[in-house]
Amino acid sequence: MSRQQAEQNGGEDPDLERLVADYLLQHPDFLSRNTDLLAAIQVPHLVGGAVSLIEHQVRILRRQLEAERHRLTHLISRAREYEALSTRLHGLVLQLMAVDDADTLCHLLREAMLREFHAEALAFKLFALGTSDAGSEDPLTAAFHDFIDREHALCGPLSAERAVMLFGDMGGNIKTAALVPIRVDGQSGVLAIGSEDIERFHPDMGTDFLDRLGELISQKLRTVRLAHCRHS
Repeated sequence: MSRQQAEQNGGEDPDLERLVADYLLQHPDFLSRNTDLLAAIQVPHLVGGAVSLIEHQVRILRRQLEAERHRLTHLISRAREYEALSTRLHGLVLQLMAVDDADTLCHLLREAMLREFHAEALAFKLFALGTSDAGSEDPLTAAFHDFIDREHALCGPLSAERAVMLFGDMGGNIKTAALVPIRVDGQSGVLAIGSEDIERFHPDMGTDFLDRLGELISQKLRTVRLAHCRHS
């Protein structure tokens, strides 16, 4: 019987099965010499309809093996993502090193952030700190008062009020954002990356990359003065 005929008959090939059976009969120690096959094949144990202890153990081991395979696949995927992020971050560092004026820095941030995060809007703003009269406090500073001393980036939904303050006219379309804290010469600021996709930025996202990005930009702002930058 041909392979094509066997596939048409449900994948069973009597001739091939006979050959396999004959081989196993002639080599009874085959499975003991190839124990890895036991985790991939079904070996029934006929004990009056009940599942033998050995078969039960094999099933458990198969499930554990499958779980480990999934975990390994996930780890490999995450490692590749981190490697790609590290490469892109290195490229951005090289570009930042060459920047020596505010307009070029703003343009670089716009291009890099929107591309890397598949976002639609970007804003960089410094908070007006040092006011003692709460009534005269800058509206942006008042709205982001809880963010001023934050050490790590914040991802998630963005209120309509904050979105408009950061992104202007386009703020009404922004649903989620990544807010990266900026520190430079005693001033606090925010680099905001906004998206119209409600799922783009969420609270469970890791912020390691964003935190490093904030540190790099903060360091650059010590030599290149940038008061604000917005693309929307």
